[in-house]
Amino acid sequence: MTTSALFSQYLQPITAPQIANATVFSSKILSPLCNSMSTCSFDKPMEGNNKNDNKNNKKSTPRYPRKRSYGTSRKSVLKKTFNQEQVIFTAPISDDPVVAIIGGGMSGLICALNLEKRGVRSTVFDTGIHGLGGRMGTRIIDPQPLMFDHAAQFFTVTDPLFAELVNKWLDRGLAREWKGTVGNLERGQFFPFPSSPPRYIGTNGMRPLADSILSQTNMVNVVRPCWISKVEPYNGLWHLNENGKPCGKFDAIVIAHNGKCANRLLGTSGLPLIGRQMKRLELSSVWALLAAFEDPLPIPGNVEGAFVKKSDSVSWIANNTKKLLNSENGPHCWSIFSTASFGKRNKVPQENIPTATAEKVKASMLEGVETALGLTAGSLQKPFYTRVQLWGAALPTNTPGVPCIFDPQGRAGICGDWLMGSSLEAAALSGISLANHGTKGFYLALL
Repeated sequence: MTTSALFSQYLQPITAPQIANATVFSSKILSPLCNSMSTCSFDKPMEGNNKNDNKNNKKSTPRYPRKRSYGTSRKSVLKKTFNQEQVIFTAPISDDPVVAIIGGGMSGLICALNLEKRGVRSTVFDTGIHGLGGRMGTRIIDPQPLMFDHAAQFFTVTDPLFAELVNKWLDRGLAREWKGTVGNLERGQFFPFPSSPPRYIGTNGMRPLADSILSQTNMVNVVRPCWISKVEPYNGLWHLNENGKPCGKFDAIVIAHNGKCANRLLGTSGLPLIGRQMKRLELSSVWALLAAFEDPLPIPGNVEGAFVKKSDSVSWIANNTKKLLNSENGPHCWSIFSTASFGKRNKVPQENIPTATAEKVKASMLEGVETALGLTAGSLQKPFYTRVQLWGAALPTNTPGVPCIFDPQGRAGICGDWLMGSSLEAAALSGISLANHGTKGFYLALL
């Protein structure tokens, strides 16, 4: 049984042949992501790459041009995504290309690392305030300190390419096998899983694993916190900006995140083919509650992690104190995740969670823990520290089953765990695959 790294969801194992099975667009598109195979062709010139490309095709400009409006609703972005024209770069790629990678989670960092192995420089743009890694997040609260893995809980290994990376982590002491008891928890009864396949964790949490990837690079620049708001093709390059502030010019772009922000970027980018694939993605939201207790919770056995069954509000709980510190002493730090249905009912803008919503979510999830442990109402001890976080684009409910998507005409690609499931392994394999396909596209353009 293979379990997910990111939000503890069951997965089908990834097989090695999938790595070579990326979706690559050409002037005729055959997309395995559609419900039925569809072929798209373009018979007219698209947006050029040279300032003189459209010299003879200029249209008169109205005296009072209509202001362009870019709505932020899913419907408006979807309409713009489908109606925009495909950009086609024809100018030669630089002898020393630079790639912009938007998203500094596992897939984006691994893509950058593998581009460097092929001699390609990159800049990673990430919104993280506390650090890189995306859902490879570890929160440390001083002065105690309290430690929580607040997204990815553990990972498994089925693919040789990912095994190479994990073996390096193991050799350096950055990761170790998690031998703690994991299973299903239902109203006070615990049902343990077998120990196979092995489960792995970051020795000091998940975030140091992300930092270790970056430490292996010399040709990767990182810009954070940075929220890229627009990507625009002009004169053979991609121009990026953050709310009107220029962030550089690049030979190619990689979208290494998903959700509404990625859809907004792609909605006006000149990449309708990639945009359509992203728009087909359906995502669920998950709340994470970090809670520290003075005394141990009355959970049966030596349990360190449990999938909660028959609960409306809670899907997973894990004891970070045992898992990360191998300690029986307090304080006892627990990561608690909601169900997808609970996340949907209580979804709010994750960048600005109302206080009333945060309190409601905390109370409901603590009640869910109480029920999962088989306790009477109101008998769960009160945590002395809590924090809630909403992962608005946590888990895909549908996946295309390809490791990456690359558009050589637009010199743009997508990578991320959601393309093959929702695990750390899926994210890594996606980044590796896009680096391979992207550099092949560069070499062909240089010939």
